[in-house]
Amino acid sequence: MNSLKRIFTLILLCVTVSGFAYDNVGHRIISDIAYQNLSKKARKQTDNVLGVKGIVYESSWADEIRSDNNYKYSYQWHYQNLKDNMTSDDLKRLIDNPNSEGEHLLYAINLMIERLGKDKSDAEALKFLVHFIGDMHQPMHLGRADDLGGNKVSMQWFGRNTNVHAVWDGQITDSKNMSSSEYATYLQNKFDSRKPEFLKYSELQSLSATYEIRNAIYAYDNSKGNNYQYIYRFSSDLDLLLYRAGLYLAVVLNGIYK
Repeated sequence: MNSLKRIFTLILLCVTVSGFAYDNVGHRIISDIAYQNLSKKARKQTDNVLGVKGIVYESSWADEIRSDNNYKYSYQWHYQNLKDNMTSDDLKRLIDNPNSEGEHLLYAINLMIERLGKDKSDAEALKFLVHFIGDMHQPMHLGRADDLGGNKVSMQWFGRNTNVHAVWDGQITDSKNMSSSEYATYLQNKFDSRKPEFLKYSELQSLSATYEIRNAIYAYDNSKGNNYQYIYRFSSDLDLLLYRAGLYLAVVLNGIYK
């Protein structure tokens, strides 16, 4: 009996660890798409800074170092609390004045671009930037302050208690049953015809498009309790967010490493 208990405990541990690890998959998908859309010059330079495909392998570094007290200051850089019913002009004012509501995500993105403009070999700034552009395309990182970006919005996810933020951090992605490289290839094939359109997206367009999905998530009635229906409703939105994030990251890095 004790042996069976130990085996069962190990199985549960593996499930739990893999569940947390999937939070990294979205960032790898985004960075993989970006890497494949870098100019030759930008790819060579980013490889020199972080190693070959380093922007992919280091894409979750900014999350990993949050347990290090030396990086405690960076915790609030991962999110930008947005109010409901913001207009395009409201979002533009926030982009133009990124620290007007505190030093959060938009401030951090702007700061890392400035740092890399001064020193293209700034590995820390590059790792932060890669991650934060991904966060900008995760709708719950633009969530409400009062519910901590959906962390206080409870959900049942296939029999488990969780919250809306966690669902968008990785649990919908997990439902695709693809590796990050497979998912990146799938997205590039799926949206290939729209690539020229998304390559022209500005920071405002990218932020506005993510904010629109954020609002749809908050408007959704979670009491329905049908997770398959939830995936069906938001799966295409998630695909689009990941793809757009990858292209936008490529555009930003191509601009820095010209």
